[in-house]
Amino acid sequence: MKDFPQKLYQKIEERKANNALRQLGVQNDLIDFSSNDYLGFSKSETIFNSTHEFLKAHNISNNGSTGSRLLSGNHNLYNIVEDIIANFHNNENALVFNSGYDANLGFFSSVPQRGDVIIYDEFIHASIRDGIKMSNAKAYKFKHNNLKDLEQKCQTERSRIPFDAEIYIVTESIFSMDGNSPDLISIAQICKNYNALFIVDEAHAIGVFGENGVGMIQDLKLEQDIFARIITFGKAMGCHGAAILGNKKLKQYLINFSRSFIYTTALPPHSLATIYSAYSELSNTKNRSKLNKNITYFKAEIVNNKLQHIFIESNSAIHCCIISGNDKVKSISEKLQNSGFDVKPILSPTVPEGQERLRFCLHNFNSENDISNVLQQLATLVNI
Repeated sequence: MKDFPQKLYQKIEERKANNALRQLGVQNDLIDFSSNDYLGFSKSETIFNSTHEFLKAHNISNNGSTGSRLLSGNHNLYNIVEDIIANFHNNENALVFNSGYDANLGFFSSVPQRGDVIIYDEFIHASIRDGIKMSNAKAYKFKHNNLKDLEQKCQTERSRIPFDAEIYIVTESIFSMDGNSPDLISIAQICKNYNALFIVDEAHAIGVFGENGVGMIQDLKLEQDIFARIITFGKAMGCHGAAILGNKKLKQYLINFSRSFIYTTALPPHSLATIYSAYSELSNTKNRSKLNKNITYFKAEIVNNKLQHIFIESNSAIHCCIISGNDKVKSISEKLQNSGFDVKPILSPTVPEGQERLRFCLHNFNSENDISNVLQQLATLVNI
């Protein structure tokens, strides 16, 4: 029997040659500028204790869910949590998935039909791209945050496809590899002009933007203009899982046709209880207040250290510094880590070649002193 297929071995060797081979790291005690735990919820004792008390109050001591939601796994907490999510986000219905990846895979592989068209931002998340690949609809990308290119593609496709075919326009409210945002109000208007359905992934906006962290869509009062919102709980919410927000018919459809929902074991009760507790904690405004102060301070320190020419403009918790070349960006990342700062490099092919970068994630627990120090060191390293 062969030890390992030669074609696969060659692909690994190509990654090594390009200094792009991914490896699993280990958790560390460095100053955190890399995790998605923007509000520190993953380490919150308040949420931990609240989750325990919530489970006790509902007489739940199960370790697992025992099966898929369509079989034995649809325990009572699902109804409680989905109602909380829908009400919090001013939406008719919510359907919980096991992860953001599962939600995007399940939505885009099942909802757009043969003859329909998906038009998506070229920097859209990999999970959406993978779902689109599994769809029978045709798909076209538009230039990142480029409204003119989006409208041209809408015009072309609407004139080409049958009257009853759908156009799905897809973007993110905060792009995970850039930290920037599209003009959501203008895209919503384009959707109206071309009778298109608007889908927005809010993974990195929930907990960060809007009153109590409701996200950018609600902050802009666009709820009624969105066909589906994908929200995730593994970022600012500090727990696990995701949900798709939509109307009653969309929820019913996904339960019947979304394979990543149908054919997987449901989340255990503890995961649902943690989501419930995290939503309760969002009402504590001091969490977001400190994060917003840190974002403002970080942006000011970029200017103070004359680094604005290499940073992508962002008002989110994600700030990316373009340092071209896998070798160079990895080297600078390693030097920052040796100085005690956990700053991760984003390499090609995750981002296009020449667009390699350091990705700084900000949190409410970062100190101003840490922010100043890491950017001062970065300024020294990029000028060597």
